[in-house]
Amino acid sequence: MKRPGKRACVIGWPIEHSRSPAIHGYWLDHYRIEGTYTKEAVRPDNIESFLRGLAHAGFAGCNVTIPHKEAAFRIADERDASAVAVGAANTLWLEGSRLCAANTDTYGYMTYLSLQEEDWNRRDAPVSILGAGGAARAIVHGFLEAGVSEIRLFNRSAERAEALAADFAPRVKVFPWEQRSRAATESAVLVNTTAVGLKGEGSLDIDFTDFHPDCIVSDIVYVPLETPLIRDARRHGLRTVDGLGMLLHQAVPGFEKWFGVRPEVTDELYEKIAADIEGAR
Repeated sequence: MKRPGKRACVIGWPIEHSRSPAIHGYWLDHYRIEGTYTKEAVRPDNIESFLRGLAHAGFAGCNVTIPHKEAAFRIADERDASAVAVGAANTLWLEGSRLCAANTDTYGYMTYLSLQEEDWNRRDAPVSILGAGGAARAIVHGFLEAGVSEIRLFNRSAERAEALAADFAPRVKVFPWEQRSRAATESAVLVNTTAVGLKGEGSLDIDFTDFHPDCIVSDIVYVPLETPLIRDARRHGLRTVDGLGMLLHQAVPGFEKWFGVRPEVTDELYEKIAADIEGAR
């Protein structure tokens, strides 16, 4: 039975690159739900008026991408624990007249990692994270919740890394960017949360020669699906986890909030979005 039509969207500036409409559009069709999910370009100086006008515009809620995640967190009337821990929101929905916020990046990343590599935490070893932005904060939160005893943080801006570590102390330790290979060799998981490798550009210059053979190398960049980091790790025989799965799984809670059905991330959906990404390159 079809459900009443509802509207949701993704907002950002710019927004043309977003794959979210393809993901949510797939689920709307698959579950035969009468609803729409669109891209909305929202300038930074219009973010509050747009969010306060969601109900008037007919939206049940929205996803939030760069550069609006921190602003969305501030504007929301209610924030769940995930958003508070990260200090940013990527999923918004209305409960009556109140704007509610969550950060589903943690859920998306940890869910996909566990599905791809169920035994990622079989060794009592540090997790190493490259970058100290919003995505890094979400992933640090996820690993701490999972019980990791030490997270090693590497970022070009030491000041930004120290600020993140201070918020999540004491299990997060900052290391110089120049030590990103040597100090990460025993890692259970190495995660890139920076934009290096996007569209295949740039290199993190990680030397995997001495890495523990059980280390899992993960990249949240998903364009291309095989980033330079993932390619280099595979050449050294290491297990890898791409960035597309995080994108797909982080979308699940929002769809459920707006359209009333908890969707499934299937192989068919993964292959569809992967083909869209590769076709657009």
